[in-house]
Amino acid sequence: MKKEEAKPRSFWRWIVQIFVVSVALSAVLGFASGVALEDAGYALAVVVLVLFILLGIAFDVIGVAVTAADPKPFHSMASHRERGAREALFLLKNAEKTSSFCNDVVGDICGIVSGSTAAVIVERLQSSFSARTILISIAVTALISGLTIGGKAIGKKLALERSTRVVLFTARLLHVFHIGSKR
Repeated sequence: MKKEEAKPRSFWRWIVQIFVVSVALSAVLGFASGVALEDAGYALAVVVLVLFILLGIAFDVIGVAVTAADPKPFHSMASHRERGAREALFLLKNAEKTSSFCNDVVGDICGIVSGSTAAVIVERLQSSFSARTILISIAVTALISGLTIGGKAIGKKLALERSTRVVLFTARLLHVFHIGSKR
């Protein structure tokens, strides 16, 4: 009986936590983007845009890899006390939450911020050409969509084929920053 009662409470706590994290992360990334784009030229605006697209793709890869990885190699690594093995097991044990955070929270925020970055680029292009043409907006939006979706398609294939490597790399990064397991 207690287990049934704990699940809904835990579920709602996760929803509240992910909401708060989403709002905070969105504010931080939006602020960073705004600061970087203020009085920025085309080159810097494109660099910011590409960074957000790549960040979204990278987190999408991690989210997919965590759901696809087999925990067996990580149990073996943990028994040999390899760096990152415990963090990898933590990620896999919490695959649903990890995937939700990586794919939905970070991925969606990167998509939103790259969209607003695209709007800045479109506005500056239109100002440069003294024209308010919809063709500039369509071209930039189509290019960004293609890069994002194509990049995520390549990333998903990589994540599925090399899930153990992706999870271990991610876990070792978490290990360096002491995130994901009790020491």
